[in-house]
Amino acid sequence: MPKQLLKRYLPDPAKVRSIKALRFLGDKLFSPNLWHLNRRSVSRAMAVGLWAMYTPPLPLQQVIAAIGAIYCSANLPIAVALVWITNPLTWIPLYYVAYKVGALALGSTSFSFDEFSSLFSIDKAMEFGTPLLVGCIILMHVGAVVGYFGTQWIWIRAVRHKLELRRFRTQPFDSALMTRETCRNYQRFLNDRQSDR
Repeated sequence: MPKQLLKRYLPDPAKVRSIKALRFLGDKLFSPNLWHLNRRSVSRAMAVGLWAMYTPPLPLQQVIAAIGAIYCSANLPIAVALVWITNPLTWIPLYYVAYKVGALALGSTSFSFDEFSSLFSIDKAMEFGTPLLVGCIILMHVGAVVGYFGTQWIWIRAVRHKLELRRFRTQPFDSALMTRETCRNYQRFLNDRQSDR
């Protein structure tokens, strides 16, 4: 996973440190481990952020994600930014999915989306009871596992791709070498050669 792409979209550390809800963490926000961009810290941040997005509404989600990032030595800006997946525009659809998952897991009847959206508000979220709570807990854990291992997989594939391109660059063009490579790798080699010109 290219660090340049992540750096382009990540907030400035000073902006994250200025979030009022995170000020209680004090000097812990200045730990360099929370700002590294490597496979381990980014995959942990994905797990923490996707886990925290189904916890109580903002700004508590940011606080939970920040505490989780500090505890897990995860990238703090990514973990805090991911909780914004659940925002005032997406609350109803995301919490309805959680409600449906919880109702399916418990084998209970559930509201339709129209009924849910007409009744749902953050203040009344607890009135939906056990199905919503169970669904949130299930999706928190599934999101964390998928986020962690998905990021690991994507990162490893990106590193392998870079190593393949580097290997193609350092070796002279050899038809025997190309026959051992896949069609996709050969196409990457040709595209890389053309972009170098």
